[in-house]
Order: sequence, then structure tokens, then C-alpha cells
Amino acid sequence: MRIDNSTFEKVEQFKYLGTNLTNQNSIVEEIKSRLRSGIACYHSVQNLLSFRLRSKNLKIKIYRAIILPVVSYGCETCLLILREKRKQRVFENLVLRRIFGPRRDEVTGEWRRLHNEELNDL
Repeated sequence: MRIDNSTFEKVEQFKYLGTNLTNQNSIVEEIKSRLRSGIACYHSVQNLLSFRLRSKNLKIKIYRAIILPVVSYGCETCLLILREKRKQRVFENLVLRRIFGPRRDEVTGEWRRLHNEELNDL
């Protein structure tokens, strides 16, 4: 039995076990997909993170238990370039700023966003 190669189509990209695989073995599309899933997950639990009476420790536990696994699923062995690491860090800072909220500046008395260094310290 002879199989003609012209009957088979070349697949550029497909999803297998929740991971996007490409013929170029590129991780860029997978990171984009993971971040989109993480944003959707963040929006689904946003009311839990914005409720003021919940403690910050509980909000961080919610982040680590629900949102972070969605973003990092299947990326344990990924070799990330600096651009992808930065995208993941931007997403993490977005969620942490929502958890910790704004701070009142001691000098001017105005409310301001937390800086990245302050988020790292917290």
C-alpha cells in the first residue's frame, strides 16, 4: 500500500492537553494563551479580590491557588526569553496592585499606585 504525501496537510499549530504546540516549537503563542486564560480567571474572581473586608493574606492565597496555576500550567520546562518574562511580571503586578490597593503618599497626601519595588517587598 502506497501513501501519497500530498493528501496530508501540514499543521502549523494545534492544542494538545491544554498546551498550544507549533511546528516552529515557539513558546510565544503559548505564553499569550496562558496570559489570556489568566486574565479571564482574574476577572472571574475579581469580586473576591476587591472585597475590602477580606485580609490581604487570604487574597494572596486565592491568587496563588486559583490564578497562578492557570498562568503557569505547562510552563515548568519553558525557556522564557526576557520579553515573555516581562509579560508575566506585568500580569502579576496587575493582580498584586488590585490585592494591595493604592497607598496614600505621606508627603503630598494623595493616593497613588504601588511601585514595582514596593510590590516586591510586600
